[in-house]
Amino acid sequence: MDGTILRMSDVKGNKGAEALRATVVFQLGTLGTLAADRFAAQVEALGLKPKHAGVLAALDAGAAASQQELASRLGVAPSLIVALADQLQELGAVERVRDPEDRRRQVLSLTGEGRRLLACCVGAAETVDAELTAGLSETQRSSLARGLRALGEQQLPG
Repeated sequence: MDGTILRMSDVKGNKGAEALRATVVFQLGTLGTLAADRFAAQVEALGLKPKHAGVLAALDAGAAASQQELASRLGVAPSLIVALADQLQELGAVERVRDPEDRRRQVLSLTGEGRRLLACCVGAAETVDAELTAGLSETQRSSLARGLRALGEQQLPG
C-alpha cells in the first residue's frame, strides 16, 4: 500500500470484503497502523521515533546490554541498533561504555535523560490508548488488553 490507511468501513459491499473485515488479522492491521501513526506523532515532539522508544524500553527492562545483544533481543539488525543508539546518545538518553572484559563490545545503558524520555513515551502511549479506547467501557478495555496480551504471549518470542 502507499501508506494510505484503509478503514474497515471502506471495505464493504460484497461478501469477500465483509469476510476480510471480519478477520482479526485485518482488524489488527488496520488499527495497528492507526495506533502506530498516532504514537509516532506523539513521540516525534520528543525528537524520537517509536523504534527509539523500543530501545529505551528494552534497556529499562534489563541490565545494560551490548548493541549485539539488544539487536538480538529486539529481533532487528545490529546496524539499526547502532544508528538508534547514536541518535539516543546525541540526545543524552543512553551512554556507551566499552566492556572492560571485551574491548570490542559496546555496552549501552540508560541515563537519567533516557529514563525521562521513556516516561514521556509511556505517557504518549497512554494518551493514544485513551483516544483509541474512548468509546469502550472499562470492562471492554480490560478484556481487550487481556486478549491482546494473550495473543502476544502466544505469538511473540520472549
